[in-house]
Amino acid sequence: MKTHLAAALGSAMLVAGTLLSAPAAGAQAAAYPTTSFDVTVGASYVRGTLTWYNRSVGADGTLRAVGCHRAWFGAYSASGKELGTLSTGIKCDGTYRFNGQIPADAPGGAAYVKVCMEDVNTSSSKCVRYNRP
Repeated sequence: MKTHLAAALGSAMLVAGTLLSAPAAGAQAAAYPTTSFDVTVGASYVRGTLTWYNRSVGADGTLRAVGCHRAWFGAYSASGKELGTLSTGIKCDGTYRFNGQIPADAPGGAAYVKVCMEDVNTSSSKCVRYNRP
């Protein structure tokens, strides 16, 4: 009986020591800020999430093209200087996933991103500006 009691006490001490040495949940690095985007033109749209990193902006989402469309992203500094671009390329009559990085290699990264839906058959486009949170 003493052997079982000693083993149980030893196991309890080991578990307690492990829990006490584990890092606190709040000690993890903070997540990068995100912004949802949606640019709709008729039945076509580009939707998703921008993730604001220090020197780039992640763009993850879906392009739905009725006809032929392209989604275009531009990252800009606070002074309005274009820092980098990203395009899905021309997509026709379907729904397409995309995931990419918009370069923003400047101190502090991008201040805002323009998300554009371009209709390649009519040369028209609709753009929406999304500011860094």
